Amino acid sequence: MTSRKTFAAAVAATVLSVVGTVVTTDPAAAAAPAPSAARTEAPAAGPIVIGHRGASGYRPEHTIAAYELAIEQGADYIEPDLVSTRDGVLVARHENEISGTTDVADRPEFADRRTTKVIDGRPVTGWFTEDFTYKELRTLRAEERLPQVRPDNTAYDGQERIPTFDEVLKLARRAGVGVYPETKHPTYFDSIGLSMEEPLVAVLRKRHWDDADDPVIIQSFETANLRDLDTMVDVPLAQLVDGSGRPYDLVVAGDPRTYSDLVTPAGLAWIATYADGVGVHKDRVLPRTAGATTTPSTVVRDAHAEGLVVHVWTLRRENQFMATNFRRGTDPNAPGDLAAEARAFRDAGVDGIFTDHPDLVVEALAAG
Repeated sequence: MTSRKTFAAAVAATVLSVVGTVVTTDPAAAAAPAPSAARTEAPAAGPIVIGHRGASGYRPEHTIAAYELAIEQGADYIEPDLVSTRDGVLVARHENEISGTTDVADRPEFADRRTTKVIDGRPVTGWFTEDFTYKELRTLRAEERLPQVRPDNTAYDGQERIPTFDEVLKLARRAGVGVYPETKHPTYFDSIGLSMEEPLVAVLRKRHWDDADDPVIIQSFETANLRDLDTMVDVPLAQLVDGSGRPYDLVVAGDPRTYSDLVTPAGLAWIATYADGVGVHKDRVLPRTAGATTTPSTVVRDAHAEGLVVHVWTLRRENQFMATNFRRGTDPNAPGDLAAEARAFRDAGVDGIFTDHPDLVVEALAAG
């Protein structure tokens, strides 16, 4: 259904309407770093900024508070990762196993739900969204996923519910920003009778966000569900590409191609038959040697030759998440030079940047 095109229409639809500041109900919002000035007209050409799981550097990820703060800080898009409840409601969590991002382990009424499952070929132990109804899941509260790295974020533990995809769309519509949902583990969810594509499309249509000009980009690390979505909805699609490994649906299908194969010219040509862009691990654009970034690879050039845009993930301010040439000092949790990293990826020609710290990336890109 989707005509093959770049993200240009979707990006233009977003930036031309961005952004009135969202008023958050969080009384502690003033404790966050000062947001960038709201943009009321199209910015200069450059990479779009995607709030990775919201402003997850400052609030527990995938919460309304995190998304609101990302919007205040100038993000063009907010990113909800999507998983399913037992009754087929799509909710925003990075994984279907939720012991690291909610208080479920402290809830005695759900103690018997702890189990071990095989997810994408690997055993995982914990509590899983598909074992909860939406009503049950809403009784849980979000917690910081990286408390040792981001201890300040733990002040917000217990304050936020798990939002639905529908709620995220409504927030984005009110704020005038785009939404960049990711379907998590679609082959696994298919295997247990909870296909993700149909409810995702249904929510988009319910909110009238299913047109090619709407600021929605759907992404996945798998390929089959994107190929299915290409026949179901007319919004841009992005193929995620990890730094190593293989798409799980290709493993199941016996297809030997790896993520590395997908960013060759032949692989990118294939992606261009069903998607509009690639979201690549940042090391695929700026490879590292002895820990430091080196000359940009050909991925951006080769993707652009196929009419695909390139978005990179994920820029975070802490040293441990950076190449050594962007670090400051030896403390792995101390802030590095995120501004320099953002500008390096801009100079490498990327079209978008996922970041846990939208304010810092927006400021760095605006500074030139």
